[in-house]
Amino acid sequence: MSQYQRLLLIINPALRESPAIQQAGALAGASGASLHIVALIKSLGILTLLEGDDWASARVSYLQEQDDWLQGQAQQLRASGVEVTAHTTWSEDLKRDILEHVSELQPDLLIKQVQQEPLLKRTFFTPMDWHLLRYCPVPTYLVGDQTQALPRKIVAAIDSANDQPQNQQLNARIIKQAERLALQCDAELHLISACDIAADFLGDLGGAGLALGELTRELRQDLENAFLDTAERFGVAPEHRHFISGDPVRVLAEFAHEHQVDVLVLGRNQSRGLEKLIGSTTEHLLYQASCSVLAV
Repeated sequence: MSQYQRLLLIINPALRESPAIQQAGALAGASGASLHIVALIKSLGILTLLEGDDWASARVSYLQEQDDWLQGQAQQLRASGVEVTAHTTWSEDLKRDILEHVSELQPDLLIKQVQQEPLLKRTFFTPMDWHLLRYCPVPTYLVGDQTQALPRKIVAAIDSANDQPQNQQLNARIIKQAERLALQCDAELHLISACDIAADFLGDLGGAGLALGELTRELRQDLENAFLDTAERFGVAPEHRHFISGDPVRVLAEFAHEHQVDVLVLGRNQSRGLEKLIGSTTEHLLYQASCSVLAV
């Protein structure tokens, strides 16, 4: 049986060039899952300039126009054999309404196009996709800019530095989710871990620096060994294992670009304290990597 039975796709009908519908339909077709598409429309400020019946008529007409387009998209997917339902509605609070649809449908996967936000806005407001990563109770698939209908290269990113049971369980869930997606899509699976040890250069300082540099090298080797043990346990092919030094966001974004990765599968933890203000590794990758992100 497929891991996916019900998929929920949230779209902005104004973004008609988005690859999200194509990719959600392809995944539903490959997995045999049903797909429910919800087009959420923010109220248009320009309509408030109209009065009385003109306002009501324009509102109904605009909603109907968007829904006609969506139903056309849904019909194309049905013609390819996908079970699809779709509807269009107004939304006064996108964050709330998306989570309400998730709660009502209980999908196996929430799919949505990444909503790019400028840095200044992210400084003062929590972006929509960050909010979903923090509060959506199901795995969240945020579609990037790649155009392939089904992913061909999937990379599971784990944290080898934290040996706490909770982190090890999350690593296992990340790998299993990536394995299942790769199997569903007949894609290539890779495993990566970014090792952020900034003290490597201290070996050049002499004296205590040499000792610290040696300690750093030993720590890196221990982390790499832990990573390789995990890769071995889950049967990841040796040529698909990647242990790389550097900042996780930079490492993962560069790896995804250089190796033409289609999907990065990462874990997400509830943000607290400073991280809640500045965002986690997974959250920042949405704006650094052009590929899709599947958050577990």
